[in-house]
Amino acid sequence: MRHGRGWRTTDGAARFTPRPGGCGAATALDLSRPFSDIARAASSLPDTVLDGELVAVLKDGSGVAFDRLQSRTGSRGPRSGADFTVHVALFDVLTVGEQDWRQRPYTERRAELLHLLEQGPPTLRAVPATENHEQALEWVGALGGVEGLVRKRADGRYAAGLASGWVKWRQRHTTEAVVIGVTGRTPAAQALVLGRPHGGRMRAVAVSLPLTPHVRAAVAPLLHAAGGEMRELPGTVGGLPGADPVRFLPVEPEVVVEIEVDQDRLEFGRYRHRPRVRRVRGDLSPELIDDGT
Repeated sequence: MRHGRGWRTTDGAARFTPRPGGCGAATALDLSRPFSDIARAASSLPDTVLDGELVAVLKDGSGVAFDRLQSRTGSRGPRSGADFTVHVALFDVLTVGEQDWRQRPYTERRAELLHLLEQGPPTLRAVPATENHEQALEWVGALGGVEGLVRKRADGRYAAGLASGWVKWRQRHTTEAVVIGVTGRTPAAQALVLGRPHGGRMRAVAVSLPLTPHVRAAVAPLLHAAGGEMRELPGTVGGLPGADPVRFLPVEPEVVVEIEVDQDRLEFGRYRHRPRVRRVRGDLSPELIDDGT
């Protein structure tokens, strides 16, 4: 079982599917050991390649939690007493046995996916799909952990990456954070290390996307270096588990910025995806910012 372009299991109208908070960018890693429960469940399916995403479903019924998946990193499998179970939200089918389904219309692939899962284990499920735009929007926020939608052509073929023609839409939120550092060697790559107060100190919660020229021009004159030495953040603050450490120049925590994020609360003390800095909030001081939990 691998997480990459799809899941391999051995032995005209638009369609919308909800996008849960899942395992993030494809890495082509073998996950059979840390997710042995899913590997066992998938063994009941025929030899097939499926497009899907890992989802941690909370046992209390409150929704899904991306951060719980990280507790499996480096482990030998499920842990007793965990407050979640792992499922796979399946989007599409690429191959079944020796048959390549990628050139068939999405409606046919969708029907085959449902057929494959009809008698399958409950932890492997196809995501809902609809041709009704209003119904699709109702899913966002109503289904626990759904952060956006994917729009596909009903007659479209399967293709990887940008060639797919899929349109992804995420719900966005705005909040504030304190600038505690600057990273990036060139102006085009410069980003901000963002923090929030926690337990009497400033905790790093994200590395922003590269700044636009307008935002960079507004924020640069307001920053004051806090010593001349570079520091490092764990890669998880600026990306996914296993990412390289982030080197940055610390600055005095004096400037508050408005940021755009795709989740309304922190997970594991950080934002899952890199925020976009929208503007300087000169009307706010750092002590007015809450911890974001």
